[in-house]
Amino acid sequence: MEQRLLAWFADHRRDLPWRRTRDPYCVLVSEVMLQQTQVPRVIPRYLEWIERWPSIQTLAAAPRHEVIRVWQGLGYNRRAVNLHRAAQIVAAEGWPANLAELPGVGAYPPAAVRRFAFGEPVLPVDTNVQRVLDRTDSAFRPEAAEALMDLGREVCLARVPRCGLCPLGEQCPSRGRRYEPLRKQSRFEGSFRQRRAETLRLVAAGRTSELDQEAVASLERDGLVEVTAGLARLPE
Repeated sequence: MEQRLLAWFADHRRDLPWRRTRDPYCVLVSEVMLQQTQVPRVIPRYLEWIERWPSIQTLAAAPRHEVIRVWQGLGYNRRAVNLHRAAQIVAAEGWPANLAELPGVGAYPPAAVRRFAFGEPVLPVDTNVQRVLDRTDSAFRPEAAEALMDLGREVCLARVPRCGLCPLGEQCPSRGRRYEPLRKQSRFEGSFRQRRAETLRLVAAGRTSELDQEAVASLERDGLVEVTAGLARLPE
């Protein structure tokens, strides 16, 4: 199966900007941005980010309020704070042996950095890759990581897989079966996440009167705002 997959990938490989580098910082930025965010939305924001902060040292030296402002619109804003904190740790101490020790990176991004930046024999398994592994009931080497990601995102879709386009279709035991996604993202409209996002936008714009105080308290706990004398502002 793997040879079929790699042959397909040679013709269908997506040219993504983070695939043109082995800089662990750039790989980490891309992986954090890609969490629960579609690739087309991430590409321009990733390019803007790397142009503004081309190295982990420049990001570490940036004021946190600027990092939060630049992240606006990507969602899950605490990821920006965690990425900034991780940059400060690496800039001061170097990359840790266990990348999962970096704040807020979770389980998958460290594996991606190890594979795509450091070339370690690790297969990063995100939701798309896990779906391909489950459906094919096959094992793949780390060298097939990007191919598995593209297949999962473009062909082996969660609900209605495009089995007729799949290079593994003839051998796949799950061919023709439909699946429900493993989990559905909670509705944003009317949610507390929306209230937080709107409150942070108002704080960033300097409009701090009549704020949603529950959202302010939540943002403060995550390090996204500071409250002094009852007034909320972005952290320095």
